Amino acid sequence: MHVVSGGEVAGILVAVFWAILVSFLAVALARVAQTLKATTKLVADVTDQAVPLLADASAAVRSAQTQIDRVDAIATDVQEVTSNASALSTTVASTFGGPLVKVAAFGYGVRRALGARRDDVPAKESRRTVIVGRTVPAARRGKRKKD
Repeated sequence: MHVVSGGEVAGILVAVFWAILVSFLAVALARVAQTLKATTKLVADVTDQAVPLLADASAAVRSAQTQIDRVDAIATDVQEVTSNASALSTTVASTFGGPLVKVAAFGYGVRRALGARRDDVPAKESRRTVIVGRTVPAARRGKRKKD
């Protein structure tokens, strides 16, 4: 029979320890490999779904930009029409406003003069005072003296 010495026991223990260590490392590496495989599949699936979503989002952004450009063009046109209408209103008021007031005043004076000559009666004092561009307050209108 062979007697096992202390050095041989130590060698066997080291060999068993290394065998257990290598087994644990092999199991850990197998799990890491499975995790990497699952991660790779997950990334591929996300990529397959994200690409069409990004294309749709890009199309939506382009469409929104087109609509914003159209609204901007419309707003510019409206602003131009508004300024043209304002200029036209100012032109009409300055062109016809003064002469129309003068014609109305002249017509009023002619009617009054003709009315006074027809009746051979001195013209009565007007019950109303016309002041172009001003409004006489109601309180002042009621306090006039009657003839």
